[in-house]
Amino acid sequence: MVVTEIQPSKNSDKKIRLAAYCRVSSDSSDQLNSFATQIKYYTDYSKIHTEYELVDIYADEGISGTSMKKRDEFKRLIKDCEKHKIDCIITKSISRFARNTSDLLTVLRMLKALGVRVYFEEQALDSEKMNAELFVTLPGLAAQQESQNISDNMRWSYRKRMESGAFNTTYPAFGYRLSNNELIVNEDEAKTVRTIFALYLQGMGKQAIANTLNENQIPSRKGKWHCFTVDYVLNNERYMGDALLQKTYTTEALPFARKKNKGECAKYYMENSNVAIISKETFNAVKELQKRRSVQHLTNSYPLSKIIKCSECGHNYRRIVINNKAYWGCSYKASLKTDCTTQTLLETDIYDAYITMMSKLKRYKSEILDNMISQLEYIENISNPNQATISAIDKQIADLSSQNIMVARLRTRGILSESEYSKQTLEINSKISKLRSDRKVLLNDDSAEETISNLKHLSEIIDKFDYREQFNEEIFSDTVELIKADYDHKLVFTLTGGLELTEIIR
Repeated sequence: MVVTEIQPSKNSDKKIRLAAYCRVSSDSSDQLNSFATQIKYYTDYSKIHTEYELVDIYADEGISGTSMKKRDEFKRLIKDCEKHKIDCIITKSISRFARNTSDLLTVLRMLKALGVRVYFEEQALDSEKMNAELFVTLPGLAAQQESQNISDNMRWSYRKRMESGAFNTTYPAFGYRLSNNELIVNEDEAKTVRTIFALYLQGMGKQAIANTLNENQIPSRKGKWHCFTVDYVLNNERYMGDALLQKTYTTEALPFARKKNKGECAKYYMENSNVAIISKETFNAVKELQKRRSVQHLTNSYPLSKIIKCSECGHNYRRIVINNKAYWGCSYKASLKTDCTTQTLLETDIYDAYITMMSKLKRYKSEILDNMISQLEYIENISNPNQATISAIDKQIADLSSQNIMVARLRTRGILSESEYSKQTLEINSKISKLRSDRKVLLNDDSAEETISNLKHLSEIIDKFDYREQFNEEIFSDTVELIKADYDHKLVFTLTGGLELTEIIR
């Protein structure tokens, strides 16, 4: 058998489709001139080397090469290679092509698979003639070190300018524009900033402010307003004329990334660094109000906190203050996470509904509550040997609860001071808590008996309840376990002992 090798035919008339890639570093002087020079150079190159046919010149202007991101022309070059429009790429150096060794290797392997070679003029390296891993390693690492040095120098420069007070900002905050390295007030945006501060001081929450701005079609720079963008405005010292520099920093190792400065780097505070949009008094007033609201949130100081829930999505209602009036609405609906149809309710209306519900329960207590307790006791057929002790504990709890109500009334009428009221209620509640703990041990976690006990406790409170008095937080907390807000202003109260009653806000 004779085997004859057939050599591949070479069409000398077919030209090599050439693409040139050039990039001007951000630290270059006279960038546009240098950019134009490179374009002219590669145009002339294709005319001198007649074996090439210039397809296009791909040029990224003034962009760092530490990452493939934000290099639109480079991305266009790769796409044209994938479309088989290019046979060869010519570029000045590896550092111009990529400064990240990992990205460079990935791209070279991909181009090799597409049959596209890359020629680096400065290093006189051709990817077709050498193994990519061999020729990239040393020059690539050198290019990466070059990029590292440039970034280190820039960080050093920024830090020195911050220390001397010469650095202001590279990107103006909402409400400002940058002109000749100086912050100038943008009046259209500044009006929105003043509105945000004013609404917050009037009692409106951050999400409510964002919703109001969106409803009035007042855009932020990124489109819609959100709770966190309002929070950013309220806590940005720029608006009172000061500046905190280096809130974020760039990592020192490649690939570079921006991170929030949590103490890793020094920060620099500049007073009177720019024209103020709001006064220092207004800024500090908002700061203090945020602290008070934060404390209230942490201590769960509002009677309805974590008590009232949305009947549709099941999430908690949260407090919203508008024009010094408190409202409660679904927290997920307020943050646009759901489209619940439940309404926002006035806080005083909820309290009035509670008083109305309790008044009705007192009026029909015999038919509703006492009858329920009798039936449960009959069903339970109590035979617990500790019943006498439990009954004695029940009486002590009832007496202490009566004392609690009396102390609350004395405080409401101004007879007791706030400190004396707090001291007495703390002592009473501590005793009640201990008695209930002892009772639970005696009952051995008998859930039915516990329900009966809670209903009896509710009955004791109902007997002493006076609808003519104002809303009492202590009584409310002692009687209500849960409120479900339904459609058409309907509230379903779950009382201690599991009793459920519905009341409609009129």
